[in-house]
This record gives sequence, structure tokens and C-alpha cells, in this order.
Amino acid sequence: MRFETVQTAIKGAGLSPGGAFHLGTDDLPAGETASTIVMLAFGAREWPAFAASPEYQDGRPHRLDRWSMRVVSALAHELDATPYFPFTAPLMPFIRWAQKAEPVYPSEIGMLIHPEFGLWRAWRGALGFQEKIDIPAKDARARPCDTCADKPCLSACPAGAMKGDGVYDVPACGAHIRSPAGGACMDGGCLARRACPVGQGHQYTQEQAAFHMRAFWGQ
Repeated sequence: MRFETVQTAIKGAGLSPGGAFHLGTDDLPAGETASTIVMLAFGAREWPAFAASPEYQDGRPHRLDRWSMRVVSALAHELDATPYFPFTAPLMPFIRWAQKAEPVYPSEIGMLIHPEFGLWRAWRGALGFQEKIDIPAKDARARPCDTCADKPCLSACPAGAMKGDGVYDVPACGAHIRSPAGGACMDGGCLARRACPVGQGHQYTQEQAAFHMRAFWGQ
């Protein structure tokens, strides 16, 4: 199968191709087989497809997971691939997969950072192909944090939860989020994440940011 065919199908499903790689011996758990993994990215550009979906409108729990399950499963069936998800068992090493597929690196606040998308790169699934598809070489751009002198992400958090080197004080963040002062974070998204100068054009809208914050914090 041509990689271009896979890319076109992914875009038609409302997702974005999130890079690809050929699997090594330790990239899948026992019992799983595949030669090529293609990651399925989701961000601000993909949000409208989900927002227009039946899952988003029905108000039931796990709306984004249910949408992802339906869309990715249909895509896998169309392309004769195996669908993988970051939220179902057996859990796959999605963070490692993402780092093998794209130039994403652990940021100062722990989330993966991309040279173009900044902290706004996420993945809703992956496709496993038995065929070793001819894929482009991995983008070799470096970790943006290494050349960021000011590191505004570390000073923007009103709860002081971002300690640097990926250390995230979850209890401090949660206490702030659930307090009256945490409304700006809950409604508009993490202020530390928004402070990062990389990928500013890919930030979530307020609607998307609030959706993810409430899903993360169980609100």
C-alpha cells in the first residue's frame, strides 16, 4: 500500500497523519504483529470533525473516546489494518510510538512538544499494517525547549505546579483547578501550556480546551 493512500484516508476520516515508523522487536506486546505503525493525530484542526459528530452531541460519557473508537475502527477496516488506541487494553506504548514517528520530545512541563505544533500535538489512535510500507524519513528537528531561554511555561502556572524537567505537581494543580481561582484554567485550558511560544497558531479554542480540561479532571 502507498503511504499517500493511507494519508488521504486518514484526512478523510477527520484525523491527521501523525508520522509513521517500522516496528522493532520490542514495540508490540506478545501476541501482536505488525510491520508499520501510522499514528493518528488530533488537535485544533481536527476538532470540528469531532464537534459535529453524534458522540459529541449525545452528552454521554467518554465522547471523544467513543468517537475515536468508531472512526479509527472504520479506517482500519477500510485500509486492512489493525486499530490501536491509547485508552483500551492491551495498552500500547503510545508515547514511545509517537517519539519514534515524529520529532516530539518531553517538554519542561512533561507533555510532549513538537517543533511545529508545540504542546498541542495529541494522538487518538494508530494503525498497524502487516505490510512494511515505504514511509518518509523521520523529521529530524530538535527539541524546542533546548533553545528556549525564558521558559515561560514554568512561570505561568498560578499554582506553581510546573517544576521543570517534566516534574508536574498534580495535587497542587488539582487543588487550584477546583478552587474559585481556577476558573481561568478550567475554562480556557492550562495557562502553562498556553504560555509556550511554540505552536501558538495550533492552540485549542476555548470550547476544545474546556472540553479536555473537564474530561481530564472528571468535571
